[in-house]
Amino acid sequence: MLFTVDVGNSHTVSGVVHNDKFIANWRLQSNQDRTADELAIRYNALFQMANIDPRQITGFIVSSVVPTLETSWLNFAMSYLVELKHPPLAVNHLLDLAGLTIKIENPAEVGADRIVNAVAAWDRFHSAFIVVDFGTAITFDCINAQHEYLGGTIHPGIGISLDALASRTAKLPRLDIDVTPENPIGTTTVKAIHSGMLYGFGGLIDRMTAILGKEIAPEQEKVQTIATGGMADVILPYANSLDIADKQLTLLGLKHLYAINTK
Repeated sequence: MLFTVDVGNSHTVSGVVHNDKFIANWRLQSNQDRTADELAIRYNALFQMANIDPRQITGFIVSSVVPTLETSWLNFAMSYLVELKHPPLAVNHLLDLAGLTIKIENPAEVGADRIVNAVAAWDRFHSAFIVVDFGTAITFDCINAQHEYLGGTIHPGIGISLDALASRTAKLPRLDIDVTPENPIGTTTVKAIHSGMLYGFGGLIDRMTAILGKEIAPEQEKVQTIATGGMADVILPYANSLDIADKQLTLLGLKHLYAINTK
């Protein structure tokens, strides 16, 4: 079995692969002070509920944008996953990236999750594409037909925007986006916020993918796009430019990278 972990600023998504399929996955809050021992307590309970014997886990890979948590996860794997066949892997630009070339000015700057998403999406498309990741921030990652990671853009995420509305205004409440607006014109404060977030961010996605697509592949009318992250399914109906959404994209990329780097 392979244990894959993607650590974001807000949430940690993890999954266990057996016989080339994910048999369990979890989405938990990221606590930057979490130690290896605390991770062991939490995940041993999750393994038990999923009927997974941690002694059957023979591989581990993590991508993390939180350095302290990357260290904790590596220590957890080394201490508690006693049957690993290879040392635990942490994603960075120095790994074998399945032929992906990172063309930005400082490759060490690119987030591990963005590398993993690019690898996973190339494995699906094998052509120019844009990955839109809805995390704490919304990121656009651009890969051309030559399998080159060109860079992208970073925007405040939906959660950050909702927090800003609530904290910087006197009367606007803190909301979760859990209701589909009946109409674009909101007739209550709550409906207006829902509409502003969903139609507004949908418009952001369409505009940015159009601009970036022209730079990635000027000769193409449209570059393929894939959405991932916690809000991907929510935004998909409001962004005409998104072709598909796959919340497991990062975990699939981790699985692919582990196989390549442990030949």
